[in-house]
Amino acid sequence: MSATYPPTAARPAAAAAPASDHIELKRVKAIFVGSIGNLVEWYDFYCYAAFSLYFSSAFFPSSDPVAQSMSTAAIFALGFFVRPIGGLLFGYIGDRHGRRLALMLSVLLMCGGSLLIACSPTYASVGVWAPAILLIARLLQGLSLGGEYGSSATYLSEMATSKHRGFYSSFQYVTLIGGQLTALVVLLVLQNFVLDTAELKAWGWRIPFFIGACLAIVALIMRSDLPETHALRPRSSATRTAWAASSC
Repeated sequence: MSATYPPTAARPAAAAAPASDHIELKRVKAIFVGSIGNLVEWYDFYCYAAFSLYFSSAFFPSSDPVAQSMSTAAIFALGFFVRPIGGLLFGYIGDRHGRRLALMLSVLLMCGGSLLIACSPTYASVGVWAPAILLIARLLQGLSLGGEYGSSATYLSEMATSKHRGFYSSFQYVTLIGGQLTALVVLLVLQNFVLDTAELKAWGWRIPFFIGACLAIVALIMRSDLPETHALRPRSSATRTAWAASSC
């Protein structure tokens, strides 16, 4: 007589499949949200370069157009100088308090910088305070992008499985270029279909920064629900015990 087995013997394996699919779906969603936030930050950062010809006269004396362009370019460069500081700062935050917090703070800082530029008074209104406000906003954007670059790269690589780590991590660079292209598309649309040159110089240059601030808020809301990278990693009981001990 052949041995019979309980009909529930195969249930654990069958139940593991939906759980695995659910984890993979959450992983893909987390990578998508992390990537979209990266795109928004690079869009905000490069709006400055795309629209600098239109807003330089708003922040510097109009007597010398060459001096206007050089001063605007100098502030643009300072945004790059503070990016390593942002990388160190947000790398520390990510290690101590989690990747999600670092990613949320970086996009929040970018939102503040873009909104500050969009609402900045002009040189004709407040004098030298106008370029000072522009400089502060640009430094905030540089710190934010420095933190975003390292934090998003780390998050994507840690969130991906070993089988797809290279593919998922590549979205960090894809969205980097995507953000730059988005800034150029906004410029072309405003130039050719919405506003004329006089309107762009008078007030239209503020529009892309308002757009960037709104997109950053959307990215912030999306990132508030991101799982930490260790949450979607399968761990053995021994590994879970060690993790719990290290967290105490």
